Amino acid sequence: MLTHFSAVLLFSLFTSVVFGITQRTEPKMMVRFGAYCFVLFVGATIVASWLMWAIKH
Repeated sequence: MLTHFSAVLLFSLFTSVVFGITQRTEPKMMVRFGAYCFVLFVGATIVASWLMWAIKH
C-alpha cells in the first residue's frame, strides 16, 4: 500500500526521468536536470503540505 508521500516520490521520480531525457541532449546533463527536477518536485510538495497544514490550523 502506497502512502501519499511514497506516491509523490514515485511520481517525482518518473516525471524527472522523462524531463531529464526530453529536455537535455548530453547524458551528464540529463542526469543533473533530472535530479534537479526531482528535488524541486519533492521540495514543492513538502512546502505545499506545510502551507495546507498552516492554513488548517
